[in-house]
Amino acid sequence: MNESLVPAAQYLRMSTDHQQYSLDNQADAIALYASLHGFSIVRTYSDAARSGLSLKRRDGLKQLLADVVASKAPFRAILVYDISRWGRFQDLDEAAHYEYLCKSSGVPVHYCAESFVNDKSMPDLIMKALKRTMAGEYSRELSVKVTAGLRRLVSLGYKPGGQAVYGLRRMLLDTDGNPKQILNPGEWKMLVNEKVVHVPGPDNELETVRQIFREFADERRSLTSIAARLNSDGIPCTMGKKWNVNSVIKTIKQSKYIGVQIWGKSTEALSTRRRPTPSENWVISDTGFAPIVPKELFNRAQVAYAELTQKLTNEEMLEKLRIIIREHGRVTGKLIEQSRTCPGLTAYRHRFGGLRNVYSQLGLSSGEKSAATLSKRQQMLFVRDSLVERIMARFPEQLSIVRRNRRVRVRFKLRSTGLLFSLNIGRWHPTRSGRDRWIFRIPRGERKSLSVVALLDHDNENVKDLIVMPNMKYSAWQLQVLESSAWFAGGEPVESIDDLLKVVSRVQRKRRVRAA
Repeated sequence: MNESLVPAAQYLRMSTDHQQYSLDNQADAIALYASLHGFSIVRTYSDAARSGLSLKRRDGLKQLLADVVASKAPFRAILVYDISRWGRFQDLDEAAHYEYLCKSSGVPVHYCAESFVNDKSMPDLIMKALKRTMAGEYSRELSVKVTAGLRRLVSLGYKPGGQAVYGLRRMLLDTDGNPKQILNPGEWKMLVNEKVVHVPGPDNELETVRQIFREFADERRSLTSIAARLNSDGIPCTMGKKWNVNSVIKTIKQSKYIGVQIWGKSTEALSTRRRPTPSENWVISDTGFAPIVPKELFNRAQVAYAELTQKLTNEEMLEKLRIIIREHGRVTGKLIEQSRTCPGLTAYRHRFGGLRNVYSQLGLSSGEKSAATLSKRQQMLFVRDSLVERIMARFPEQLSIVRRNRRVRVRFKLRSTGLLFSLNIGRWHPTRSGRDRWIFRIPRGERKSLSVVALLDHDNENVKDLIVMPNMKYSAWQLQVLESSAWFAGGEPVESIDDLLKVVSRVQRKRRVRAA
């Protein structure tokens, strides 16, 4: 590389797979710009078939920003084809924020096909803001046009997109509206003027659909038992998957089986979070295909489902669980799903925020956990939540709780330094010879981080010991440790919960020394 040239990175983005030469065209234009302005391209970041409406799923831009902010970038400039390739963000401040992150780190952004230089002059700042507005407005106008086109398509009885539901198939029509071929999963139309409609599938699938409706509406079988029967008979669901409660519910609620297509129940316009739309905005068409389930049978199934999911009060929902406890001596998610009288596990989670809150509402105190009311997993969740509460109650000013989403368990953050550390519970489970052993379930994201390890007693109800480990030193999901294991020597015991943060700080200092 010529030492007089400035090392630069190029960022490329195209919106869809159909833009076959878009990335190449951008790269050619950027290469010409680089040769004329004294740049040498040393790294490429790209996002193929990615929308510019948000940073979500744009791994190329995320990595570019991460390298620049972390001062790991072997380049001193970023070359982008134009404003729209950087992004069509609906919030202009978002586009400006990402560019400022680069500029403040000493790596300015150059737009190669724009008429302005992107310096700090007032005319260029005004032009850049105008171009960002135009890029965002283009996406808004396109969204309106696409939505209008889809609404008209559905109203005429055509399929707007996506795979067919169980029991139906997609028939491709040519430009004159004549049947052309059945589309297999993963196959799509190629011409804009071609259309797709629903047609009935194989006879065995049609009979399976009708049988599901009869069992649920007339025989009053539970959703779980219907799914179990289908699986035991070796009947595969869509794409060869097994049946479950959700797939049975989707079948029962599917209006396409009576020849009615409904579109627009929810929206994700402009990459926003999915949200429901008012029923008056739905597009409903009954001209597309013949029904495969009698309308009377379909209506009976909807009445049965409404009775199953009627709007109960909190106390009425809890009373149904007390019936399960009296019958089985415990209540679990599986028992809830199998019950014909309970609304369903999802309903309890939405209403109470999770099963642990349900158990609290039922009055299952910590002293009752050893009874046969809770599964082993639920006992562990109770112990973990209780310990988190104790730690936060002891250090309310020094600690905060971090949780990325509902599927990722909480971690602690030290307010003074920003240090993150996790909490891992070791369930006691003896070996065959009677030796003490603890079993840990370690998520991938916690295996290398500092962790507070809690060893439970022989009843798995109370914490026996606390140990601060520099990391969990294990690459698999499950870790089994004997009491005599040298693994414990890598950590530092906590004599009292009052000393927890002191021990955490000491272990972190040792980690830094070893890393250095």
